[in-house]
Amino acid sequence: MTEAEKLRIDKYLWAIRLFKTRSLATDACKAGRVKLNGQNIKPSAIVKIGEVYQVSKGIEKKIIEVVELSYNRTDSPTALTKYKDLTPVEETHAFKSMFHSPNLKRDRGTGRPTKKDRRETDDLIGGLFQDEED
Repeated sequence: MTEAEKLRIDKYLWAIRLFKTRSLATDACKAGRVKLNGQNIKPSAIVKIGEVYQVSKGIEKKIIEVVELSYNRTDSPTALTKYKDLTPVEETHAFKSMFHSPNLKRDRGTGRPTKKDRRETDDLIGGLFQDEED
């Protein structure tokens, strides 16, 4: 593999727009939020086509497979072609927010919430992104 074909994982995650800056991608790798086969990887790890990475970003967890190497940051539609998202629908942030989040908007002019209103709101928010035990 020549020097031109090598691509660091932090640069790849930045180029495919999973992180806003390369330093955020580097910090995520150092903190153990980027894994290859369940093992933490360093920011300097070399990316290979076909590898599957688990990336945690806040409450969002993504599983991506490298389809094509991207050395430079491009527009979003092009970046989406560089990897395949293998994340199950149940684990995506959009799924949780669409099906499990209540509408917490108050009507205009109703005033400040009472203590009872505030407790009910806190109870709803508290269980919003926690796994249910059924």
